[in-house]
Amino acid sequence: MSFRASAPLLIAAALLLAGCDRSSSPGFPNQTVTVGQGTSAPLTANFTGSWQITNVPAWITVTPLSGQGPVNVTVSVDRRAGTPLTADQPELSGSFEVTWQDVLRRSGTSTVQVRAAQFELTGRITDGQTASVQGADVAVQALRAQEPAETRGVIVKYRAGGAVTAQSARPEAQAAATLRAQGVNVGSVRALDARTSVLRVRDVRAALAALKADPAVEYAVPNAVLHPQQTGPLVFPVSPTDQYAPLQWPFRVTGYQAVWKDMQAGAYTRPVTVAVLDSGVRFDHPDLAGGLWGPGEGALDVLAGNNGDGDGPDTDPTDPLVPGRVGGSHGTHVTGLIVARWGENQGSCEGCSTTGVVGASAGAPVKVLPVRVIDAYGDAEVADVVTGVRYAAGLPVTLDGVTYTNPHPAQVMNLSLGGGISAQDARPMCDAIAEARAAGTLVVVAGGNGYSTVPYYPAACTDAVAVGSVTLSGPGTLTHAKYSNRYAQIVLSAPGGSDSVTDAFNGALLNGARFPDSVFSTSWNYTKDQPSYEGMSGTSQASPQVAALAALLLSKGVTTNATDTLERLIATSRDLGPAGRDESYGFGVINAAAALNAPAVTGLRVVDDAARNLLPRVQGTGEFRAWLGDGTYRVIAGTDVDANGVFGEVGEPRAETAVTLGASQPSVRLPDLVVR
Repeated sequence: MSFRASAPLLIAAALLLAGCDRSSSPGFPNQTVTVGQGTSAPLTANFTGSWQITNVPAWITVTPLSGQGPVNVTVSVDRRAGTPLTADQPELSGSFEVTWQDVLRRSGTSTVQVRAAQFELTGRITDGQTASVQGADVAVQALRAQEPAETRGVIVKYRAGGAVTAQSARPEAQAAATLRAQGVNVGSVRALDARTSVLRVRDVRAALAALKADPAVEYAVPNAVLHPQQTGPLVFPVSPTDQYAPLQWPFRVTGYQAVWKDMQAGAYTRPVTVAVLDSGVRFDHPDLAGGLWGPGEGALDVLAGNNGDGDGPDTDPTDPLVPGRVGGSHGTHVTGLIVARWGENQGSCEGCSTTGVVGASAGAPVKVLPVRVIDAYGDAEVADVVTGVRYAAGLPVTLDGVTYTNPHPAQVMNLSLGGGISAQDARPMCDAIAEARAAGTLVVVAGGNGYSTVPYYPAACTDAVAVGSVTLSGPGTLTHAKYSNRYAQIVLSAPGGSDSVTDAFNGALLNGARFPDSVFSTSWNYTKDQPSYEGMSGTSQASPQVAALAALLLSKGVTTNATDTLERLIATSRDLGPAGRDESYGFGVINAAAALNAPAVTGLRVVDDAARNLLPRVQGTGEFRAWLGDGTYRVIAGTDVDANGVFGEVGEPRAETAVTLGASQPSVRLPDLVVR
């Protein structure tokens, strides 16, 4: 039997990046409108004929939008609507089009560029331990020794071979006798070594004077109280600089800014293989370079000859181009969520991003083993899933008379596929998953997008980790995604995004428009046959985030096997809904920072009058710079204790102030924000 694999577990958002190039006609030249620090500017042009303005970005308003004869319009800007999530653009730039026809019946489309300067906000986040003073008439002197602020007695050491009175051969007794003879009350006495003792006394000064007067004493010093010299310096988040990383809100709300900071300490050293059983992958996607086991290294296509690539089972699980294919690559999307590169890639095609996105395990020695079990039309047969599961776990499988054994048995396996079949019909898959678990593999499976309470298989198999989906209901606030199936076998949840393109709580912009709450990752443009990036939503996108976190637990050594890895994922999850396990969230939403013991990070959010949270980057020194529109903002520095991507919520350490920016105050340096 067969069942749909990718379609039911993927809520398509159709956010494939594309671009086009239009040329102007001599009838109406391309122009640039510079607004500067103002809110509007005129656009005028001598013209005879009709014209209409189209494709205006959301942050730009043009009035009127059409007319006859000379062009005389007002271009207004709403900087707030055009400011990117990271607030890192000193100037906003966008364009609209003018479609025209002159009196000679010539027609064309021209482009008008609009530029608007942003306003600058700078400052520093600190814990208040270090003072900051400016001045020209200052100097720095060498440190002077200071008396301890607190002492708890004295430490005395006698000279080697020094005289010890007959009353005792023990130096601690000698010291106590000396002090009592001088009227100093002595409490507890303890030997530190053969010649050194510590004595608890109240009058430290008198005790030191009495002991130093004894020629047999080598030294007598206060028993000073010391304090840890780590004053609790703030740990600032690490954010990827990849072009589309600001769109990857699932990583923010599950604590990855703290995890990526934690990775810099170098503790993630153990190699881990995550098998992705899916539609295959595009090995030629530059953002996946170095993150895959390829043909000849264990990658496998288990499908028969009618699988879309026409060559039967083999060691090349490329997600193929077939006639008429226009959608993206499901397997490439899932894979990118786990291992997409950090920073520069070798993308060379026209219009392709050279940085793209980032995967959860970027920076750790985690590799994906692609196993193709879904054909180019989105179908997977139970038998092929069984074969793929057994192979990925390191068990030998035979295809067309050839026996294959995986040289890199997976510690973790992800299946973003499934269907509403019966438990009886799913027994072969459940048996295979039980074999994989017995072999030491943690099998993570998408819970299903059926908008129902029907268990989907293989997620509902006893030995599988069934993953439900959550999405945003506000900045940093998660709720059950309505498409995500609810049933008793759901174990964990992760961000899978919304099924509505109008939900846009993440605060990011894509091409000047609010980015919907979908999950952004690597994909493939089959129309152009080149790398791309795409937004998708579904439990297909939630489960690889659980698989990636499991891999990081093993890589860091927090856990060592499938059982304790699952226990750790459950124990550190964020419980939503009814207390304890429930059918919507399972035990809760994964919390990567808590699972990996990553230190809580302190960052900045700037809240505009529409309650949008902007997230300027904070340097390692605590310095920040934000480029904002005109208006009044709440500026909040705080520690993200619960690792939900919102710094300084109520109950968390924080500092808050307000600032107004505009043409009359284009640049503001805030006083230090002291987080307490």
